[in-house]
Parts: sequence; structure tokens; C-alpha cells
Amino acid sequence: MNIFLLFLLSSLSPFKVTSAQARTNPFTPKSSLNRYWDNHISNNLPKPNFLFSKASPLDRVNSAILTQLAAHNSLSAHFASFCSLANLYCSFDSPSAQTHQQDLVARHFKDANFAAYSNKNFANYGSSQLGSGDSFKNYSDGLNSPYDSFKKYSNDANSHSEKFTFYAHEANVANASFTSYGADSAGGSGEFTSYDDQVNVPNLRFAAYDSDANNHRLSFIGYSHDTNSGSETFVSYGKTGNANPTEFSSYAEDANIIGSGFTGYGESGTGQNDSFKGYGQSANNPHNNFKSYGGGGTSGIDGFSNYRSGANVGDDSFQSYARNSNSGKLSFSNYGKSFNPGNDSFKEYGTGSKGRTSVGFKSYGLGRSFKEYAKNGVTFAEYSSLSKEGTEATKAESSGSLVNKWVEPGKFFRESMLKQGNVVVMPDIRDKMPERSFLPRSILSKLPFSTPGMSELREIFHARDNSAMEHVLTNALAECERAPSPGETKRCVGSIEDMIDFATSVLGHNVVVRTTENVSGSKQKVMIGMVSGINGGNVTKSVSCHQTLYPYLLYYCHSVPKVRVYEADIVDVESKSKINHGVAICHIDTSSWSPGHGAFLALGSSPGKIEVCHWIFENDMTWAIAD
Repeated sequence: MNIFLLFLLSSLSPFKVTSAQARTNPFTPKSSLNRYWDNHISNNLPKPNFLFSKASPLDRVNSAILTQLAAHNSLSAHFASFCSLANLYCSFDSPSAQTHQQDLVARHFKDANFAAYSNKNFANYGSSQLGSGDSFKNYSDGLNSPYDSFKKYSNDANSHSEKFTFYAHEANVANASFTSYGADSAGGSGEFTSYDDQVNVPNLRFAAYDSDANNHRLSFIGYSHDTNSGSETFVSYGKTGNANPTEFSSYAEDANIIGSGFTGYGESGTGQNDSFKGYGQSANNPHNNFKSYGGGGTSGIDGFSNYRSGANVGDDSFQSYARNSNSGKLSFSNYGKSFNPGNDSFKEYGTGSKGRTSVGFKSYGLGRSFKEYAKNGVTFAEYSSLSKEGTEATKAESSGSLVNKWVEPGKFFRESMLKQGNVVVMPDIRDKMPERSFLPRSILSKLPFSTPGMSELREIFHARDNSAMEHVLTNALAECERAPSPGETKRCVGSIEDMIDFATSVLGHNVVVRTTENVSGSKQKVMIGMVSGINGGNVTKSVSCHQTLYPYLLYYCHSVPKVRVYEADIVDVESKSKINHGVAICHIDTSSWSPGHGAFLALGSSPGKIEVCHWIFENDMTWAIAD
């Protein structure tokens, strides 16, 4: 390392300069951004405070240090300072054991009721308990990135109950680990009422869950409902258990690109009774993987009542399902009647089973194929073919039931609704992403941002295998590297300078960027006040930018041709007072949209036949040519 860099490192300071100091110093990233704006935006309209507030807070010294570290591939060695000084969000995974040592409950044997509890690690909780129970209400509720761990929970207990009411509700990135849960227990029950509901990136692990237990009832009600782009893993669930009823009432319903892994589920169990009601229902592009499900079991009952009903595409795999089982009963009711068919793979389903093992499918969905399916006496009822009539009937049936599941009320609306005096439902426009800042271009330009550079990214951001950080990185790259839709121009930007470049390349240099003023009116009925159309209300083009979850502030920006952009006062229905100033965009040409787009489910039409409008949510933005 050269002498200059050593000098800079010796000056590395954890303190941030004030905004006043940043403005007065001409060498800070914010000062540089001001000059860049003046040189690239041709009008003299006021600078957008909401955008400039997201600029890097680095002072000139720390900016120079981090730039040199990035140039020498040395940021990883100064990860904590990099995240802190640049205002990044790097806490997607659990801190070190040392950090949370004060939260570690080594042994807990008394019954307890926790009303509001968060970020705790239990090493040996409730072991050998006799009767009674433990209750967790509002556990890690509403936190940004909860880290929860239960090791040896309720082991060898007898008639002991465990209850979680709101577990990690509305978290951004949820990390939860249950290891050796209920092992060797007898009787009792475990109940999760609302587990990881409305989480952005769930990273959940259940290892050795209910192994060798005897008649220990488990219930998941509302598991990972309405989550976005995460993963859940169940390893050795109910292995060698005896008469353990397990019920998932609503598993990953309305989820978006969720990945679930069940390995060794109910393996070698006796009299197991596993039930999934509403599994992956109304989900978007689910990826579920069942390996060795019910293998070697005796007299087990496995039931999927509504498996992926109404889902949009996806990719599911059942490998070695009920292999070598004895006198089991396998049932799929309403299997995979998806809105748009996905890919399903069944291998070794019922292979080697003995006794009176029965397998049945009712209302079996579109276009599935079974390979190596060796069991005789299988019942397929109401099998749907790939005919046009069958496809349209399935879509018609699905669309009516999905409007209120896939699509939040008010998320999409027609242009005619933007009239003064109309009462409408405002969707939840709140930004639920963690607070972060853009990087200066001097640093950003030296960091990789591509799938081939993933190994370097993993090193920089300390992303372990199968960690939440790894999921965040890969999800962002997948979205940013996705091929553009027909007529779309897109770019992911991690600096305001890059965003300016993209917007001006599409619209020219006389541009204005807008966003909705605040979040007042979210999730309630509001009245439309005064409405004005941008560029005289004429059809124009715009650049819309939406946040993507990443350690630094990252936006997915894309050109949107043939739109009308509106500004509208949002008025309280009762008091008639102005509570917000909203920005809405109406897409006039929807001909290239997917038939399964939520807008058509909500509004009851199809591509190219109607325009579709939506609000610009908090911290999202739209660029347009200045009036």
C-alpha cells in the first residue's frame, strides 16, 4: 500500500461533517453534485431538496480515503467504517455473537409472557418444561432488520405450549433461526399466528424442527404473508416424529418471488399429519423445493388444499415425495390452478411405497407432467388441459378471486378518477426501505455491479453463503440485469450524477423531477383536490425511478413513453383540508404489458385496451420535461 493511502487511513474519522460544512467546502461530494446539476440541467428552477437530501454525506477527507480504498480493492478491510461514514445499510445479517452477548439468555426454564420483545438469542429456552406455556406477543414487531435466534427451544418438554402472535411483523430484512425446536418433546403445541408477515426480504431457517417429538402440535397461521423476494428453509422438520400434527393455514400467500426449501420433511415419521391450506396462494413467481418429503414414513397423512392456486408462473419441485412410505395418504386438492402456468416437477412421487398408500389430485392445474411416477391407482379429478378454453376459464376464475389479494385497493386506477371532488382510496405509499445515501460517483465507479463481479461484491459487503446480504445483492443484480421490456430503456443508478445522466439522455436537459410530498392519506379514503396536468396534460414521456434494496441507495430508472403526468392536491374527506400533494402517472399505452399484470386484475381489462394510472410513492420519483 502506498504512503499516500497509509496517510489517508491514519486520518480516517468516524465523524460526519455537518450539512453547512459540506455546502461551504467546494470539494465535498455535495458541492460537486451542485456543480454537476448546474452544468447538466438547463433551467434555473429550484433544486429538488428531496433528491439532494439523499446525496452522500461524506466530507472531502473521508471521500478521498474511501475512493482510494475502492481503487485498491481494500474496502472490505474497512467495511464498518465504509458503511458508517457513507451512510450505507449493511446490517442485513445478524451481528456477531459478541455484539449480542448481552442479549443471550443462556438458560430459561420458567414460563414467561413477553408483550414487546426483540432481537434476542435464546440458547436453551424452556427445556424439560412440564405443562404451562410461553407467550411472545409483538416479537420484533416493526423493526427494520430483526435478528432472532432460538436454540434448543422447548427440548424434551412435556405438554408445554409455545405461542408467537406477531413475529417480526412488517420488518424489512428478517433473520430468524430456530434450531432444535421441540426435539424429544411430548404433547403440547407450538403456534405462530402471524409469522414474518409483510417482510421485504425474509431469511428464515428452521433446523431440526420438532424432531423425535411425540404428539406435539404445530400451527402456522399466516406464514410469510405478502413478503417480497426472500427465502425460507425447513431442514429435518418433524423427522422420526410420532403423531405430530402440523398445519400451515396460509403459507407465503400473496408473496413475491419467494423461495422455500423443505428438506427431510416428516421423514421416517409415524402417524404424521401435515396439512398445508393455501400454500403459495396468489403468489407471484414462487420457487418452492421439497426434498425427501415424507420419505420412509408410516401411516402419514400429507395434504395440500390450495396449492399455488391463482399464482403467477413460478417454479416448484417435489423430489422424492413419500418415497418408501408405508400406508400413507397423499392428497392435493386444487393443485396449481395458476393464473399463468409455471413449471412443476415431481420425481419419485410415491416410488417404493408399500401397503395402502393412496395418492390423489383434485382440480389439477395446467400443463404439468409427472416423471418417474410409479404408483398405481392414482386419482386425477377435474384435470385441466392446455386448450385455449381451459386457459381462459382458469384465468377468468382466478382473476375474480385475486383482485383483493394481489392488488391493494387504490394501487391502480383509471385517468377519469383524477377529477376534483372524487373520493378515492389511497394505497400505502410509505417507503419501507431502510434509510441510506447515494455513493459519490468517484467511489461508485470503482465498485463492481454485475453478476460476473459477484465474488468481489461478496467480499466487499461481507456476504456469507446463503446470508441475507447475499440475497439482497443477487436480487438487485437480477432485476437490474433483466432485459428491458419492449420499448423500455432502463438503468440502475447508485449516484445522483448517474440518475441525472440517464434522465437527460432520455428527456433532454430541461427537466424537472417530482415526487409525492408526504405519506398523509395512506391506506384511507381521500378526496382529490385541484389537479394540474404536466406539459398541459398532453401525452409526453417520462423517466420513473424506483428504489431497489441494496447496501447503498440504488434506483431502478426506466423511460416511460406515452404517459400523462399529473399533480393533485390530496384533501381530507371530513375536514376538506389539504393533507398532501400527490404526483400521479398515467400509462396511455399498455399494449406490451402482461395479461396477468395486477392493474388488469384490479381494473378488469386487458393489455392495450385501457390506460392505467398510479401514484408516485414516497421516495420514488418521476422526471419530465419542464413546462
